[in-house]
Amino acid sequence: MKKEYTIPKKLLGGKRKDVISWDEDFMLHAVVASSRSKDPNSQVGACIVGKNNRILSLGYNGAPNTWDDNNFPWERDNKEAKYNKYPYVIHGEMNALLNYKGDNKDLEGATVYVTLFPCHECAKFLAQAGIKRIVYLSDKYNGTEDNIMSKTCMEYCGIEYQELSTDLQKDYMVSLKPDTGIKRVDK
Repeated sequence: MKKEYTIPKKLLGGKRKDVISWDEDFMLHAVVASSRSKDPNSQVGACIVGKNNRILSLGYNGAPNTWDDNNFPWERDNKEAKYNKYPYVIHGEMNALLNYKGDNKDLEGATVYVTLFPCHECAKFLAQAGIKRIVYLSDKYNGTEDNIMSKTCMEYCGIEYQELSTDLQKDYMVSLKPDTGIKRVDK
């Protein structure tokens, strides 16, 4: 196909240079999603991204849909399990999977950006959905039995997992004012 006209070279290349990377973009979406969590101890967000760098779904840890957050047991250390959050809370990764309303084929080979390394239960469901890559911000439970089971599941299921590059773990300034957006804060 013949071009009808050519843009002069002197008019090309004037784009912004300080744009954030895809990894930063999607992890920031996970961080923003985590801010919706009502959990007083752990706010976890997840962002599922398809192979074409398109966001498929977001999720955060919280109570089941119809359970009023005001009547939810947010404790984690009560001696009676039924009064702790653990039997009831839905993790951010699981909510992101459940929130996805598209064709499940789009999840095959997708990446999940998550603020906290997935537990072994979430690892199983991510594997079953066809997720092939996990980028996490924190692995604060590294070495625990649950963490080892999660990593074992991922390794046997062919899921690559990696911490967000420390070069990208910086402070960002976010503004909801027009034309300001997100900027890295260099210290």
